[in-house]
Amino acid sequence: MKRAIFPGSFDPLTLGHYDIISRGVTLFDELIVAIGINADKKYMFSLEERKAFIEEAFAHEPKVKVVTYEGLTVDFCKEIGVDFIFRGLRNPADFEFEKAIAHTNRDLAPIETVFLLTAADTSYISSSIVRDVIRNNGDYTKLVPDSVRVK
Repeated sequence: MKRAIFPGSFDPLTLGHYDIISRGVTLFDELIVAIGINADKKYMFSLEERKAFIEEAFAHEPKVKVVTYEGLTVDFCKEIGVDFIFRGLRNPADFEFEKAIAHTNRDLAPIETVFLLTAADTSYISSSIVRDVIRNNGDYTKLVPDSVRVK
């Protein structure tokens, strides 16, 4: 069984994330969306909200599982027996950043990183842009799945 982990903070889930996850389920038997917990980071949405956004968005997809974790992603992969880290790439800067992490991860554990290019129509979307639109009362709904709602 090919299982992969798609790690991130998902603050919030974007249409870019949604696209990558939707396409990832065709490549793996199980895709674990893993929300990393970083105590030093200040999030716009609580862990519970971020998890609910993803679970609701993929309620129709039994191959998607949503979990939370702390620490190094490779350690979590070893802990749950996952051999692949799945990542989306929007641009060359993402590739350079992710490439360094992938090499480091492979040095730490026998984990392969699989990259998928984002769709052209979502490649400009990032969680930080979405948060900025929300903070400034803009129409964020064009950038996120329907499950993401701001109170």
